[in-house]
Amino acid sequence: MSEARSGYEPFDCAPALRLEGHERVTQLRFEGISARLDRIEGAIERLERRVWLAVYGVAAAVLADVFLNFVQVTP
Repeated sequence: MSEARSGYEPFDCAPALRLEGHERVTQLRFEGISARLDRIEGAIERLERRVWLAVYGVAAAVLADVFLNFVQVTP
């Protein structure tokens, strides 16, 4: 059996090392999730700015229309 595995490097395999490996993988996953969450939050903030710009644009158009109608009625 040892002949079949002679091409591999020996490595330590202990419960503590497995736990460290698991902790490292978990840390990398959380870092990835955090980075994705930051990108999503940035996209939401940009979208929110666009929505408010559209709301203010519509409000300005309505006020301009009301003002023009008021000016035409009272010469």
